[in-house]
Parts: sequence; C-alpha cells; structure tokens
Amino acid sequence: MSKPFDLFGLKTYDLLSRPSKVFVEDLGRPVGPDATIEDWLEALPQQLAGKDFRRVCDHVVRTQVEGRTMAVALGGHVIKTGCAPYLIDWIERGVLRGVAMNGAAAIHDLELAIAGKTSEDVAVSLPQGQFGMARETADAFAVAARVGAENEQGLGWALGRYLEKLDCPHAECSLLLACYQAKIPCTVHVALGTDIVHMHPHVSGAGLGEASLIDFRKLCSVIATMEKGVWFNLGSAVLLPEVFLKAVSVVRNFGHSLDGLVTVNVDKVVQYRSAVNVLDRPAAEGYQLTGHHEMLIPLLHAAVASRLARVNVPPQTEAA
Repeated sequence: MSKPFDLFGLKTYDLLSRPSKVFVEDLGRPVGPDATIEDWLEALPQQLAGKDFRRVCDHVVRTQVEGRTMAVALGGHVIKTGCAPYLIDWIERGVLRGVAMNGAAAIHDLELAIAGKTSEDVAVSLPQGQFGMARETADAFAVAARVGAENEQGLGWALGRYLEKLDCPHAECSLLLACYQAKIPCTVHVALGTDIVHMHPHVSGAGLGEASLIDFRKLCSVIATMEKGVWFNLGSAVLLPEVFLKAVSVVRNFGHSLDGLVTVNVDKVVQYRSAVNVLDRPAAEGYQLTGHHEMLIPLLHAAVASRLARVNVPPQTEAA
C-alpha cells in the first residue's frame, strides 16, 4: 500500500493573480415589477446562454439595420406549441424574409387556419384505422401539389394561395398565408411517406415531388442573399438541417458569398445534424439556444421588438 501524499510544501499562488472565467460583473441582476423587456435582457447573466441570447438579438437587429436577410426553418412542433403568431408578426414588420417548413409544419399550419385546431390523438385514432384520414387536409395538398407544380411556383406558394381563396375562418393563424400575402418565399420540403396526406390516393406523388423540388430551388435563391444574414433552425432535427446544407452547397457552387452568415438553432435538445449542418459547417458564428419553443421564441420576439424600437430600420425589399 502506498503512503498518503504529503501535502506540506504545496506551492500556492495569489488568487487575484489567477486567470478566471467568471467575474462579478457577469452576474445576473434581479429586476423589479416595473422592468421592461430591455431591462430584463440587460440583467441576464453574462454567461453561456444568457450571453448568447443577447448576441442573437443583436444579430437580428443588425440584419434589419444593414438590410440583410433573416430567414427561418421550422418543424411541426413550433406550430403546435403556438409560436406561429410571433413569426407572422416578424413577417408583417419586414423582419423575416423567408420561411422554410417541413410537411408536418405546413399541415398543422393549414389545419389551424381551416378548422381552428390541429394535432390529432394518434393513440386513439391509430387502432381504429382513422389516423391521418382528415379529408380537408388531404384535399388542400392534392390541389396545392398540382397547382404549385403546374405554375412552377412551388408547394408553399400554392398552399398560401389555396388558403387565401378558401377565405378560411382563422386566416390570422397561418404562416403559409402570411408569407403568400407578404410575397415572401415560403418553401415546404416534403419527405414522401412521412406526412398524413401521403396516405390519400388523390394526392399526387409526382405533384408533391415537383412542387417541393421547386421550393428547394426557391430556398437556394433566398440563401444566396444571406451574406452577413441570420438563419434560424427552429425544431427540425434532421430534414431541414439537411435541406439547408444542400442549399448552402448550391449557393457556394454558383459563387455567392456567405461570409458572415450567423446561424441559430432553437430546440429542446441538442441534435447532431442541427449542430453540425446548421451551426458548425456553414456558419461564421453559430448559436445553440436550448429550451422549449413556447418559451424561447416569445422571449426572442419580445427582446428583438424592444431593440428594434430603439433603432431606425430602413424598409426591407423582397428576397429573391
């Protein structure tokens, strides 16, 4: 058995001379009941996500001041957790210049606009053979796939057009419709066999594929404008990070600069593809904000609104 180490004679140093990572000025400050969102933002700890959250807000404001492009990609959970109104407000204010969705996000968005509800109880409907059999949802995609392909305008545009012509009772809830009316690109990226509408025989796989591929090319046009811009990935773990990476490759192949591109991933957990394909490989700066969408997205919206109110922002032009 070895002898205990003799600690007498241990070399020490002055604490004040030691390099450290945390300083008293980094500490958060409680705010009072009359605090503004800006007071709250400035009182966050200057550490980790508290520091990153402020930097993300600064980058969003910078894109508006400089006339750069900000775009978001989102999965279905973002719509289901009630966050579309914050993105719609950004569209109406000219903050957001492009939206990419997976098929689930488009379905939930459309159902909320048409019926005021979405997200069926799969555990109940699946044993009965009724899961995914809603008629109106499938009809909308059947029409939009055909129209989007035939008019070479894509699936997102065609779904927005469909909702406008339908004069749906909850139009104010729809991100698809907000993009269509604001004339900004809204692209829908379909993985065939993953969405409920793919089970319906009158929904054309050829139409969906062609319309969604048109949307991919439209997304490339948006990303081509994103030098010093900001790209948000909201709640898509696999599909949209992969779509984004391929679009970045196309854009760089054509010689467009993406210098200074800032990317932000917002999700409940850190996933491989969103970390690598969104934050690491394509970006000059990448930020991970981990938490619930229904908390982080409203906080981001409020913080950005507060900061935008303090600067003069020139009007934005449409993305390509």
